[in-house]
Amino acid sequence: MTTSLHKYAGLYRVSGPWCTAYVDAGTGTVDTLEAGDVRAGNTRTRLEAAGAGSADIDAMERALPPATGVPSPVARFALVHAGETEVNEVLPGPVALPERVAVLPIPDLLPLVKHRPEDLAYVVAEVSREHGEIRLYRAGAGFPAAVQDVSGESEHVHKFHGGGWSELRFQHHTEDVWRRNADEVAAEIDRVARSSGARLIVLAGDMRARGLVKDNLSEAGRSLVAEVDSHTHTAGAQSAHLEDQVNKHVSELWSQEQQDVMDKLAAQEGRDNPQAALGIEAVVHALRQAQAEVLVFDDDALSEQTLLPLDGEPWIATAKGAPTTPAGVLGEVPAPAALLRAAALTDARVLLVPGPVLPKGVNVAAILRWPLGPDATSS
Repeated sequence: MTTSLHKYAGLYRVSGPWCTAYVDAGTGTVDTLEAGDVRAGNTRTRLEAAGAGSADIDAMERALPPATGVPSPVARFALVHAGETEVNEVLPGPVALPERVAVLPIPDLLPLVKHRPEDLAYVVAEVSREHGEIRLYRAGAGFPAAVQDVSGESEHVHKFHGGGWSELRFQHHTEDVWRRNADEVAAEIDRVARSSGARLIVLAGDMRARGLVKDNLSEAGRSLVAEVDSHTHTAGAQSAHLEDQVNKHVSELWSQEQQDVMDKLAAQEGRDNPQAALGIEAVVHALRQAQAEVLVFDDDALSEQTLLPLDGEPWIATAKGAPTTPAGVLGEVPAPAALLRAAALTDARVLLVPGPVLPKGVNVAAILRWPLGPDATSS
């Protein structure tokens, strides 16, 4: 699975200081309640020590209340600039990294990407012969981003059993109603999937209705469909079964997309002019040319390395290589934060992986939009 950071490009273009906080936000136990009571004071102390201004510190304190009403474990990610909270997200599940409060010249979105690596939109549609409930999810969010109900005709939705010519006429009319309802539901599913960039559509509900809806989807929509024999709107139905089946399909898609990226990298090994870059120098070289299509790295292995974010194109430089453009150096930051920023500003996708899966034991690689030339920087 790869994450797109393009939506944060506007924030990345704004020079800091930027204050980042990534903390446990649960309220479910005595320990977390006590932690919540002291979190504001601890945050203020750490931000003051890092040189944050009072307006940023006040804004961050306001941004970090315990996440009431959300089941624990749960984390919170907040990003503050110039006294304003620019990002404040409650993230279901335990923290994926050690808690951090930091001040950097650029936004540090590593905790957000690490906690929610699969920026995958998918649609779950529960359909019957008279209506459909269409829910849009972002993988890892735990709750739908949007819910849309489509109610079709309900009169004569059930077949008439009177016998003779009347029965045949009513059956044909009923089937026409089903088809019209399915067409409306399918059109809305297509709209939601298209506008969100969904890569999976899970169809659940009445078996006949599922078939009609699937038939009425666009060709692109049908290619994304996985059917689940579950309907939580019927008496005695269990939502847990549907949730398990949806999670299974999402996990399979995530695994397949990750494997596809790694297979593409492996296929470039040994080529004279590979369409891949390996190692920090080669990857930075590719990012500086907006050549990287997918950036792949092990953030743990890179946590002690630093890079130089720039205030204009080409956005990034290595610490040992002085920029050769008019763009100024914003400072020296952890390599993962600088790589994510450069990826966002050059519209590259990102995949975080454990180091051993990368070719030749390197910590960072990239699939490129066009092959390396013979004189390109190599690892």
